[in-house]
Amino acid sequence: MTISTHVLDTSIGKPASGIGVRLQRLDGDASIDVSQSVTNADGRVAALLPPGAPAVAGTYRLTFDVAAYFAARGQDTFYTTVAIDFSARDAAQDYHVPLLLSPFGYSTYRGS
Repeated sequence: MTISTHVLDTSIGKPASGIGVRLQRLDGDASIDVSQSVTNADGRVAALLPPGAPAVAGTYRLTFDVAAYFAARGQDTFYTTVAIDFSARDAAQDYHVPLLLSPFGYSTYRGS
């Protein structure tokens, strides 16, 4: 299983580089930290599961630190973080979770 993301800043029509991204696995009331990363120059994190980490089906949360990203750009924003919970039902699948971001809105979908 792989988990990846791609963040596009729709307010400027470019990739959003330098956004902190945290991956957690949700287990009941517990949130288990899996990894932390930062989007690259193309707004991507290609591998959020650490090398050698077991592929575990379940519910995951991606949290994006968007306040720091917009502050670095000198841009006011409504959101401080964006959290996306998703189900990875099949440990043999790849999961790509894109984020389309602007200072006052966002959307996401299951990518390929």
